[in-house]
Amino acid sequence: MPRTKGDHEARRRDVSEAVWRVLVAHGFGGLTMRAVAAELDASTGLLTHYFPAKRDLVAYALDLLEQRTVSRPRPAAGEGLAALKAALMSILPLTGEATDSNRIWVSSWDTALADPGLSADYAGKYGRGRDKLRDLVEAAQEAGELRAGDPSRIAAGAQAFVLGLVVQALFDPEAFPPRRQAELLDDCLDALTRAR
Repeated sequence: MPRTKGDHEARRRDVSEAVWRVLVAHGFGGLTMRAVAAELDASTGLLTHYFPAKRDLVAYALDLLEQRTVSRPRPAAGEGLAALKAALMSILPLTGEATDSNRIWVSSWDTALADPGLSADYAGKYGRGRDKLRDLVEAAQEAGELRAGDPSRIAAGAQAFVLGLVVQALFDPEAFPPRRQAELLDDCLDALTRAR
């Protein structure tokens, strides 16, 4: 009996879920054809239909990570400073799902740094993130909620702050539980509102 398009799509979803489970459990360091095949209870030969080479599997995993990150539910943003805070909060590992995503992102950095194409792609992703934050900074400045200053520089500092906080929270979750992360972010934003 010939396979239908629905069968192929269902199998692709199964593969996606298996890739995600391997990433959550082992990060990019443990992402191998064998690990994904074991998670699927299938042969590595089956996976070569989807990923002819390890680099294809890695590229797919990075796309899957970005799709899941973008589609993760986020609280209503509001406007001005509230929107900036919401955008920065959405980066932090405040929930189990956000912690999984952040663990995978951090584990992917080594893989991306070792590949010039992936490295350039990551630089672009972080640059686009800074651009979005810059727009939010500008809106908060126009509303009189943030001090004057170069919006691009403020956005870069805010992004660097939350990414550093992500790393600390992942390595020492007891010292950086969600409440403390939120308090530290508030401290950072308070510093940006002074001397308006």
